[in-house]
Amino acid sequence: MSPKQGCRRIDLNTGISLAYEEAGDSSGPALVLLHAWGESMRCFERLTPLLPPSYRVVAVDQRGHGLADKPASGYDLQSMAADIEAFMDALGLSSAVLAGSSSGGYVAQQVAVRHPALVTGLILMGSPRSLQGRPAFADQLDLLADPIDLAWARAFIASFPLCQPVPSWYLDDRAAEALRIPADIWRRSLTGLTHSPAPTDTGSIFAPTLIIWGNRDPLLTRADQIALASSIPTSRFVEYDGVGHLVLWEQPNRVAGDIVTFLRDLAR
Repeated sequence: MSPKQGCRRIDLNTGISLAYEEAGDSSGPALVLLHAWGESMRCFERLTPLLPPSYRVVAVDQRGHGLADKPASGYDLQSMAADIEAFMDALGLSSAVLAGSSSGGYVAQQVAVRHPALVTGLILMGSPRSLQGRPAFADQLDLLADPIDLAWARAFIASFPLCQPVPSWYLDDRAAEALRIPADIWRRSLTGLTHSPAPTDTGSIFAPTLIIWGNRDPLLTRADQIALASSIPTSRFVEYDGVGHLVLWEQPNRVAGDIVTFLRDLAR
């Protein structure tokens, strides 16, 4: 893939600014990468060099994360999806394949439900069918205060078990990202996601969809992923043996291969 362009900022009609980076052919079909809760666009550092150079690959920092604006509100799923729709409009993208890691795929699903014409395909990497309810790790956030301590960030990341080796520099980078998010935004953003209705409970997804799941995921069960696949008739479900929840972290090469195959099939 061609080298990335430098980080840019863009103002949206939702009232905030997001940061993003691009790589590939600026005139090619668009692939928009959506990071998970608590991360940033930098989580795709190991994936983007492996993607087709004929695509316009855009990784974006979502509201509250990375270098994006961090307002006090707007962390419900509908607002997060509206940001991505406005982001695409601001970049002049009439449609795109949306690829989301974990909760990034949840946001992508919501965009596909709200505006089917915007989404030519979905790639969901360890993404839930529903996030409703209070996850156990939310207890760790209740007493979190600024400035966030690096030791806390490292411990929080370590609470998500890794089943495959991940480079230490990559884990260090994820911890550094965690420090960019104010304590209150950690809580507000999680509450916004977990109190929102699941996208496939509110509408239908018609876009061709690739669902990737690690079968040692302690957060998302196989039944959850089968239910997600069943709710999207145009989906294909791929199970990675011996891989945990953080599929993107653990298997970027395999993920890239499956994305390339999906994009080729989509182009046909």
